[in-house]
Amino acid sequence: MKHTISVLVENKFGVLARIAGLFSGRGYNIDSLSVAETVDPTVSRMTIVARGEEAVIEQITKQLNKLVDVIKVQDYAGTAFLERELILVKVHTTSQTRAEIIQIVDIFRGKIVDVDRAGLTVELTGTEDKIAALLDLLKPFGIKELVRTGKIAIARK
Repeated sequence: MKHTISVLVENKFGVLARIAGLFSGRGYNIDSLSVAETVDPTVSRMTIVARGEEAVIEQITKQLNKLVDVIKVQDYAGTAFLERELILVKVHTTSQTRAEIIQIVDIFRGKIVDVDRAGLTVELTGTEDKIAALLDLLKPFGIKELVRTGKIAIARK
């Protein structure tokens, strides 16, 4: 099962390395990782997506709570939360396909952020499912390059 874990940490040198080391040292894989400062510049929020059984995720949570620089750990499994991811994707276009691609992007409420003779660069923010659906529709046109952020999440409470 996939879990989204929010970790508030002190914004200090080496914290990210210690947390990543905790995962790798125990043989856990991180599917997605996003880190940024919060409203308080001394605190950062890490959003970590990992797969595992309940017992494995519980073990990860306990290990994270033992780290000195960790302020709070929350596994969003079973709770209401909002999640988003951002992608930038370069799509091959021709004069015949450009209008169709623009129409697809509009349906998904994406943005065309760059245009050249041979392609478009699309920006889309959304859930993992929304992004996957757009990518499935763009693949036949030819995806030149794709970059994506990790998932970010926040509790709905």
